[in-house]
Amino acid sequence: MAISTLGALGIAAGGFYGVHAASGGTTTAVRSLAAPATDPTVVLGGRGGYGWDPRTLGGGTSTPGTTGSAADSVAAAGQATAAQLVGVVDITTVLGYEGGEAAGTGMVLTADGEVLTNNHVVEGATSITVTVLSTGQSYPATVVGTDPTDDVAVLQLAGASGLDAVAVDDDGVAVGDAVTAVGNAGDEAGTAAAAGTVTALDQSITATDESGQDAEQLTGLIGIAADVEAGDSGGPLYDAEGEVAGMDTAASSTGGQAYAIPIATALSIADQITSGVDDATVHQGYPAFLGISVQATGAGGATVAGVVDGGPADQAGLAAGSVVTAIDGVPITSADDVSSVLAGHAPGDPVSVTWTDGSGQPRTATVTLATGPAD
Repeated sequence: MAISTLGALGIAAGGFYGVHAASGGTTTAVRSLAAPATDPTVVLGGRGGYGWDPRTLGGGTSTPGTTGSAADSVAAAGQATAAQLVGVVDITTVLGYEGGEAAGTGMVLTADGEVLTNNHVVEGATSITVTVLSTGQSYPATVVGTDPTDDVAVLQLAGASGLDAVAVDDDGVAVGDAVTAVGNAGDEAGTAAAAGTVTALDQSITATDESGQDAEQLTGLIGIAADVEAGDSGGPLYDAEGEVAGMDTAASSTGGQAYAIPIATALSIADQITSGVDDATVHQGYPAFLGISVQATGAGGATVAGVVDGGPADQAGLAAGSVVTAIDGVPITSADDVSSVLAGHAPGDPVSVTWTDGSGQPRTATVTLATGPAD
């Protein structure tokens, strides 16, 4: 069975380091669990590009925690109630470098507009708009920080005050507990509510994109049997008392099976993000951006597959076919090398770039790194 992350419009896993390449359009992305080739993947959330862009969960699942019996069938999702909309937001993003849009869900944490969502909902975003569902009010938002490894992001709404926050559960859930997953249905039907049951705890999955690339491990998840839909990523998983027990994150391509990050885990990461402390997985704000995609690699350097129009690399004269050999004096042989060097810089930093152009001539230029999309 394939399982997909639920919310952000689909980006193709391309090579613009710090940016993913994609064609135009609007979709909702998810992450999917691996499945047989005959089992289609499902995209639940939305990053825009070429139709639904799921995250396929590859390699099966590991279930070290408590596990119950999954339901053979689940009830179809219905409309969320007014009570279920309190503190819930729709998130719409523009993927400026990919020519697409995206959509997902989030949860208000503070009255002044701190919002919790999945990282994959805002990954690649150059502009973010958040709509509070209980009031209909929309706000521009910025990324406070992200944890791509654990798929958590925190946003800040501009000019927000007096917002109602979600009510958070402090007891946790157990196998067999009744739960309801709420999120952006991605169509005119409005916000969906999918009633279900906890089937397992402490689940581990491998998520990839639709092409089977860009794999990531997610651990410690709540497994549920519920009709979770596209766009639900970042939305609340309510317990029987109407308190948030988890954050909707991934779902089956065939329907009926889904996964959520326990809310205690998500909030712990959110606290680290808002405290301004970076580590190996948590990143503050927006990354530095050079604006190239790297396709071919080798000992002689990393071959540029494409350049973002108007970006720092474009302004310096790099073009498709250029071979980058060093950045800031560090030898470059792969896209990972590019990312590693840039991770040590902030937007606005000057860096030297050395490359061989299409005619074979060596060139060096100093560029000023731009502000990249959320990563």
